[in-house]
Amino acid sequence: MSNLFSFLDPEELKFVDANKIHVNFKAGEMIKKQGTFMSHVLSINSGLAKLYLEGIEGRSAILRIVKPTSFIGGPGIYHDQRHHFSITALLDSSVCFIDLQVFKKVLSGNQRFAEEFLKDFSRDVLHVYNRLIYLTQKQMPGRMADALLYLHEEIFQQPKFPMVLSRFELAELSAMSRESAVKVLRDFQKEGFLRISDHEMEILDLEALQNISRIG
Repeated sequence: MSNLFSFLDPEELKFVDANKIHVNFKAGEMIKKQGTFMSHVLSINSGLAKLYLEGIEGRSAILRIVKPTSFIGGPGIYHDQRHHFSITALLDSSVCFIDLQVFKKVLSGNQRFAEEFLKDFSRDVLHVYNRLIYLTQKQMPGRMADALLYLHEEIFQQPKFPMVLSRFELAELSAMSRESAVKVLRDFQKEGFLRISDHEMEILDLEALQNISRIG
């Protein structure tokens, strides 16, 4: 469960525990669908998931990768009680579902918990704002470099990591077509910046990717 719940007292934790369920998802299974009614808020206990917006003609934009023990709420909590993005498991994942009305009751009765929730939500919003400016102002190599650095620095914290995202999903993460993403990745490999196999990716020249990211 999310670290946010460490700010609850024993009675509040007991109340939440009595109104939550754990569900296991296989890699590739959809956890929540954009546009559906929000009856629960989520916390990723284990595994990895992608959070994305579904656009027109089957195109999507990945906003972020969700790690344990990330909490997932969204603007629908107090707006229209609907999910405004979809969530799909990238790895086999365990997810905790907490009744929305129970969560809101605890949120309204615990100021410290509410403050930490708002901090967490604000960080997520700022992440989206930063990605928006990068995706609209950088060329394709810069956008792909940003996506690879994001996986390296924020998700796996190491230069070698499993290929949890397909090339098509890397395209969705960097806001380009699959064909363009494949071309940029091929160019990066030819330059010796990274190595890609069927099951893993390794960044071989971190400084080169950082330079590409800086110049856009």
